[in-house]
Amino acid sequence: MSQKIFALVDCNSFYASCERVFNTKAKGKPVIVLSNNDGCAIARSEEAKAIGISMGAPYFQIKQFCKDNKVFVFSSNYTLYGDMSKRVMQSLSQFTPEMQVYSIDEAFLSLEGFSGKNLIEYAEEIRRAVMRETGIPVSVGIGSTKVLAKIANRLTKKIPQRPGVFVFENQAHVEETLKNYPVEGIWGMARMLAARARENNITTALELARANPSLVLKVLHINGRRIQDELNGRSCVDIHDLRAPKKHIMSTRSFGRAVHDISELREAVANHITSASEKLRNQKSIAQYVSVFIRTGRHSKGPSTLKSGYKTLLTGTAATNKLIQQAFLILDEIYEKGYAYKKCGISLGSLSSQEQFQTDLFSAPDSNKDDKKMQLMDQINSLHGKGSIKMAACGTDKFWEMLSQMKSKAFTTSWNELLEVD
Repeated sequence: MSQKIFALVDCNSFYASCERVFNTKAKGKPVIVLSNNDGCAIARSEEAKAIGISMGAPYFQIKQFCKDNKVFVFSSNYTLYGDMSKRVMQSLSQFTPEMQVYSIDEAFLSLEGFSGKNLIEYAEEIRRAVMRETGIPVSVGIGSTKVLAKIANRLTKKIPQRPGVFVFENQAHVEETLKNYPVEGIWGMARMLAARARENNITTALELARANPSLVLKVLHINGRRIQDELNGRSCVDIHDLRAPKKHIMSTRSFGRAVHDISELREAVANHITSASEKLRNQKSIAQYVSVFIRTGRHSKGPSTLKSGYKTLLTGTAATNKLIQQAFLILDEIYEKGYAYKKCGISLGSLSSQEQFQTDLFSAPDSNKDDKKMQLMDQINSLHGKGSIKMAACGTDKFWEMLSQMKSKAFTTSWNELLEVD
C-alpha cells in the first residue's frame, strides 16, 4: 500500500435517513422519498428495499402497496436534505485537514499520515461521531486510492461482524477482494467502457488491474488507464481535483398544474435561470449559450407539443438579469397558445472561466457593477435563505411549483417549523 490513504464516507439511504431524524416513528420501518411532483420512488430505506419497492417505481402504482405495508412516504424536501448534508460534512471535517465533498451524501477524506492509527477503529469513530452529531448513519470505506476507497465503501455491508466499515489492510487483501469484484461495479467505469472490457476478456477488477497497460489504453482510453493505476494502489487524482467545473448547467421541473399563459411560463423560466446562474457563479464561470424548452404532459389529454430554442451570446455572462432577458427572447419565439404545458427547463452552455474568456468588439462583458450586484444577491441569499432576494421576473405566487403533498417541515432552516417537543 502507498503512503496515501483515502476514506470515502457515504450516508446510508440519505434522504430517507434525513426524514427519520425528525420522525422517530419511521425508524426501523420502510421509508421512501418521492421525486418531483410525487412521481416515483427516488430513495428507499433498507426496509423498503426488503419488501420489494424498486428504485424509480411510480408512486401511483405502489400507493396501495405502501398503505398495506405501512410504508412511510415523503415528498422530496431538498432544503432539509441540503442543510443536513452541510451538518454531516461539518462533522466529518474534524477528522482530517483535507476533505473533498463529492456529492450531497458523499465525501472523500485524505488520511495521509494516519498510517500509524488503527484505521478500522478510526472509521468506527467517524461513524459514531456523525450519528451522534447529526443522527445520520454513514458507511466508511478506506483504501490507498479513491477508486479502492469507493470499492471498499460498497463492500461495507459484506462483513456482518463490522457493518458500515471496510478497510483494505494490505495489497494481498486488495487482490483477494478484487478477483470477485465485477468490472461494471468499479467507480468511473461507464457502461460502455465495461462492455469494451468484457469484449476483451476483462471481467473483474483484478483482471483489469493485471491487464496489459497498452491494451487498456487502446480499449479503455486514458480513463481506463487511470482506473487501472488506482486499482494497483497508484493514486492518479489529487483529492482537490475530483470535481472539474461543469461544462453545462441545467434546471428543469414539472409543474404542479397545467400552465397555459406565457406570463406564467416566464416566471418559471426566470426561476430556473436564477437557480442555474447561482451555480454558474459558484464555479466562477460564465455562459455563452442559453436554451429553453417547454412541453405538455406525456400522458395528459389534449394536443401535445415539445418546443425548444437557443441563443448564442457574443460575450459570456454570469449575470442573472442578462440571462433571464435572453431566455425570455427564446420563450417568445417558441411559445404557442392552446397548449397545457406541464414542464419547462433551461440549459446554460459553452461555459468558460471568468478569468479566461475572449471579449467581443460589438458587445460589453459584465461590468464591475454587474459583478458586485450578483455578489451581493448571492451573499444575502446565503445568509438569509435561498430566494430571500431575487429578480422581479421570478414572481411571488409560485403557482407553477411542483406538488409536494407529503413534504415534511423545514425543521432546520425555518423558525416557524422547528421540531416541537412535548
